[in-house]
Amino acid sequence: MSDSAVDTVLCDVTDGVMRITLNRPDKANAIAPEARNRLIELLGEADGDVEVRAVAIHSTGKFFCTGADVSRMSGSMATPRPTGTTMRTMLGGAQRLIAAVLDCGKPVVAVVQGPAAGMGAHLAFASDFIVASEDAWFSLPFVQRGLALDAAGAYLLPRRMGLQKAKELAFLGDRLTAAEGQALGVVNRVCAADQLEATAAELVGRLAAAATTAIGLSKKLLNASLDADRNSAFLAEAMSQEIVGRTDDIKEGVAAFMDKRPVNFRGY
Repeated sequence: MSDSAVDTVLCDVTDGVMRITLNRPDKANAIAPEARNRLIELLGEADGDVEVRAVAIHSTGKFFCTGADVSRMSGSMATPRPTGTTMRTMLGGAQRLIAAVLDCGKPVVAVVQGPAAGMGAHLAFASDFIVASEDAWFSLPFVQRGLALDAAGAYLLPRRMGLQKAKELAFLGDRLTAAEGQALGVVNRVCAADQLEATAAELVGRLAAAATTAIGLSKKLLNASLDADRNSAFLAEAMSQEIVGRTDDIKEGVAAFMDKRPVNFRGY
């Protein structure tokens, strides 16, 4: 494991709780590939460690997580990529992270103190509970970069908030406030910013003190009840990303983001 991954994804286990902290506040906690792999590894450790009875995902700074590291993505786009590269990257990367949260046999709580966007929003939505501050919000800005849904969104979002609301957020890229998320049943607790840690600790503490195996099995049963064919959904999403990865609009969307200028899509 690289020093970079260890520094940007912190971990501590206390009183049966694995506390994972995204620690890249200067980059709005954007997740680089090595950090993503570190998260997957830690969730796997939590799953197999009998001493871990609950997982809490926190982050430092003003942002919960703004998703994948777009600056790294921009650099990779400068080099032509063989057909299939994007699809394999999706299947083995962002989707694998979301699957690790869904498949972890311990309850996972996302503690969201600020904006959660893209893969960062999906990281929270994949968790079993979301505790959010009143100032927190969620967004899916993929379409604003010329991207199709990414990071398991096509599978995850309709199961969390219904098909119509998922389409609204995916097509428009609008923000979902913490209060709106609670009204939809996506966010479990909303509180003042200065009460976030205490509110999350109370919930995580209850989970850590509960019947861990029963919760783990119940989690698998509940998730499976909604899982008609996850592998097919993941593959279709990755294939769509492979197609849009060849358009001019994706390059323009990322370039505009990096240049901090209005986007100028051409539709192809």
